[in-house]
Amino acid sequence: MSSSLPPQAAPAPAGVLVVGAGPTGLLLAGDLAAAGVRVTLVEKRAQESNLTRAFAVHARTLETFDARGIAEALIATGSFTPGVRFFGRGGIDMTRLPTRFPGVLLTPQYETERVLEERALKAGAVLRRGAEVTGLRQDADGVDVEIRTADGAAETLRAAYAVGADGVRSAVRKALGLPFPGKSVLRSVMLADVRLDTAPPGLPAFRGVKEGFAFLVPFGDGYYRAIAWVHGSDLPSTAPVDFEELKAVTRAAFGTDFGMHDPRWTSRFHSDERQVPRYREGRVFLAGDAAHVHSPAGGLGMNTGLQDAANLSWKLAAVLKGTAPESLLDSYHDERHPVGKLVLRVSGAIVRGVLLTSPVTRRLRDTAALAAVSLPFAANRGALVVSGIGISYPAPPGSHPLTGRRAPDLPLAERAGEPTRLYEALRAGTHVRVLPREAGAPPRQETGVTTVTRADARRTALLVRPDGYVAEARELG
Repeated sequence: MSSSLPPQAAPAPAGVLVVGAGPTGLLLAGDLAAAGVRVTLVEKRAQESNLTRAFAVHARTLETFDARGIAEALIATGSFTPGVRFFGRGGIDMTRLPTRFPGVLLTPQYETERVLEERALKAGAVLRRGAEVTGLRQDADGVDVEIRTADGAAETLRAAYAVGADGVRSAVRKALGLPFPGKSVLRSVMLADVRLDTAPPGLPAFRGVKEGFAFLVPFGDGYYRAIAWVHGSDLPSTAPVDFEELKAVTRAAFGTDFGMHDPRWTSRFHSDERQVPRYREGRVFLAGDAAHVHSPAGGLGMNTGLQDAANLSWKLAAVLKGTAPESLLDSYHDERHPVGKLVLRVSGAIVRGVLLTSPVTRRLRDTAALAAVSLPFAANRGALVVSGIGISYPAPPGSHPLTGRRAPDLPLAERAGEPTRLYEALRAGTHVRVLPREAGAPPRQETGVTTVTRADARRTALLVRPDGYVAEARELG
């Protein structure tokens, strides 16, 4: 955990180049622009794409959006489900999570991108579409990124730092020469947006059988996302989806295809488990799928990438504005690499459970899963990890137990024109110092810190980082 906040005068902000305008890159660019950092976002796609794989937004991500004032805008685009189901009757109930957002928001990824792009552009980020990265060099003072524009012209962009948020086939990662060790877990998974004559019960609906598995989730506009896999399928990702095969595996899983018809979009993908060994290489950072990729089980991928961005953005801004030492940037890898490793382990365990084919092992799996979620401790721990609420960062020895943990959305003392809860105060983009109600002295103002007073009677003082994690905590009297 790092909380360096030397009250120094900030020099003119230097720039950051973010590669990739998916959710991770857009959140990062929006944060940097909101902090007054010059940021250019380059995206290979010339136009927005309706291609969407992610649709689950977990509670911790919604808290992150709440701290930026955009949670309600995203919530309006989707619907909540009380949890996630993996196999049989086993699943995780999110309704008892200690958060304002107990559950999982189901909304297409393009809605998440739209909300984040609007915020980033409004804050002043420059978005350049149709710009493909062809090379990268760095020196002691900055990074040169070579791009090829939509009209074929070559150009070099220079920035103080660069971030590769450009997905599993990251051009930035390849330019750095970093390995991406791992393996494919599922090959030739079918995706489709379809209409159904009959809505499946208990949405989102998932079922795995010996023939494969099928998953259905509503988008709220009359279409459903269908995800299906046929055991033994090994077609390339470029192979067209056979709609009859999609319906057949759905019928095998559910006993019906629910009158599936009118696909508006189909695709295939391979699901890999990979993680880059280093998230930082000099002045270049990797985030999201460029740094780690795993199975879609549990809906963890996009959410993990967004948390990468939230962790890195404030650190880059603080270093570039001269309010923190450059060494702070090392903590990005130290804090986020273990989280990526955890997500690989969790999603991998889920997908391997799904892929069991023996009737005996499947029955044992279902029994074990149901028993696990029936135990309060196990069920609660599972919900905390999958939702992101339970993720914490290492703290120095001897620190207060709250150090490194996610800060809850504490109610604040009511004062005219001031925030009424902690995550409203975090919208300032600064550290937030939370003083006990009876601290005995008026809130003192510090450079780069917003000071507030908690409304409850607890005597714990907190310094909360801009990403909503506790940097310092101490008990007063």
